[in-house]
Amino acid sequence: MIRIAHISDLHVGMSSFEEDVFMKAAEEINNLQPDMIILTGDLTNHGYYREFQQVARYLEVFEAPLFAVPGNHDSRNLGYQTFEELIGERSWKLTMRGDFTVIGLDSSSPDENRGDVGRPQHLWLEHQLEDCVENGNFSIVAIHHHLIPVPNTGRERNVLSDSGEILQTLTSNNVRLVLCGHKHVPNVWKLNDLIIVNAGSLSSNKLRGKHGNSYMVYNISDEDIEIFLHPVGGERLLLEKVPKTLL
Repeated sequence: MIRIAHISDLHVGMSSFEEDVFMKAAEEINNLQPDMIILTGDLTNHGYYREFQQVARYLEVFEAPLFAVPGNHDSRNLGYQTFEELIGERSWKLTMRGDFTVIGLDSSSPDENRGDVGRPQHLWLEHQLEDCVENGNFSIVAIHHHLIPVPNTGRERNVLSDSGEILQTLTSNNVRLVLCGHKHVPNVWKLNDLIIVNAGSLSSNKLRGKHGNSYMVYNISDEDIEIFLHPVGGERLLLEKVPKTLL
């Protein structure tokens, strides 16, 4: 079994960042001993160099390997450059055990809130997913912006602008699971055979309604995918249990 912790929207550098909540969540996640942690953007609030330095120190408390993609807040004020210096590549591919692949996409644009994968990165994604299909790899894609609207988040303003083309590529290449952030509300959509999961905010108090800080955990066995919502300091909730692959 592979266990993945999915965190998002830290927003370090603003008054609404809750350091005590972050540290509590980090302790919980370390106790779960995931194989990896995926962070789907908005590590910072303004993309300032100083904020990224703070984030890098905070992320050191996690014991599992962590892989991040940038959010719209991270690409402000030349943050897209700083991300690569202090956090890592903005788009990446990771393969575990030879048959399990996670692809990270950068959907951010400098100093804009909108999301866009763009044609060059889309072509790269298509190539990577075709390799996964050819090799029989189970594939996951991580991206900051949401692919389809999320309930209970107010008026829709910045769903991924090329989401139609991206969804077509994902569904035609047997992607089973997509991880998103951005809206600070946890949610699961099932679209054909594709499962799209939005994580809530891990450590910002900019929350909607009664949603608290939370993160997602995925237990992926040879047979099933279990999707758990973990409120920070609360009891986990099984949101979905679906077959890993469909016949």
